[in-house]
Amino acid sequence: MKLSVFTVSTPELSPEELAAKAKQAGLQGIEWRYKETPADVANQVPSFWGNNQCTISPSGGEVELDRFKRATELQGLTTVSVTPYLQAGDIVGTEQVLKAAQYMGAPFIRLGVHSYDRNRPFNELFEDELVYLKASEELCRQYGVKGLVEIHHGTLAASASGARRLVEGLDPQFIGVLFDPGNTVHEGFENYRMALEILGPYLAHVHIKNAGWKIQGKAEDGSTIWHSDWEGLREGMVPWRQVIADLLAVGYEGYLGVEDFSRQFADSADMLQNFSSYIGDLLAELQHV
Repeated sequence: MKLSVFTVSTPELSPEELAAKAKQAGLQGIEWRYKETPADVANQVPSFWGNNQCTISPSGGEVELDRFKRATELQGLTTVSVTPYLQAGDIVGTEQVLKAAQYMGAPFIRLGVHSYDRNRPFNELFEDELVYLKASEELCRQYGVKGLVEIHHGTLAASASGARRLVEGLDPQFIGVLFDPGNTVHEGFENYRMALEILGPYLAHVHIKNAGWKIQGKAEDGSTIWHSDWEGLREGMVPWRQVIADLLAVGYEGYLGVEDFSRQFADSADMLQNFSSYIGDLLAELQHV
């Protein structure tokens, strides 16, 4: 397994700075965030989902892509993914991202998955999602880039079982699943080894972060209100030693990409070094057990 970083978690760094710091931390790959930065946040303090300085602007065209590509190659790193925030059904947007990924030499993009908020019936959303994923499969085949469904709370793919149901019958050469145990803390937990076995040939990539639950207060009826939030990699509920052991057991050989939202470290360089040391040590230990 190799180590990478999704640049949503390094918002204060330029692409050149991020690539250099990733190299220094011993990482091998970068997942570039791909999203237009709204004008009304462009002057704000850098943040994960707002004024993120380490994000490809789609409107920048090849000039913008060349900058990020050069930053990656200068450090001898690999572009693992061009990672957008697509809406399910957005075929035009999906093709735009696939073109960018192909240009960057990235093997993956992230596809759109419907949210579930009780406003539309599940079966209606599910059928709509299948139409989109089937169309995306053909585009991915055309561009030679795999589209990933991310396991994410609040969506139809909140668990490995939910994600597998969405991609079932699609070609795993062009459609895969991004396994994210940190997201499953909020919703969708399954035994990690079982989850990986459920995904089978669709397991394509893994994100590394952590989360936990805390008591927020009391409801009017006296019951306890719980709240989930991000935690440091070593502090949250995901037992990364067990997850990595399970990944090794199923023969996973891909990237482990850090996406740490804990704000445990003020400097992204320290976050990257902590990730590399912690996960790298676990890999070294477990690969020799």
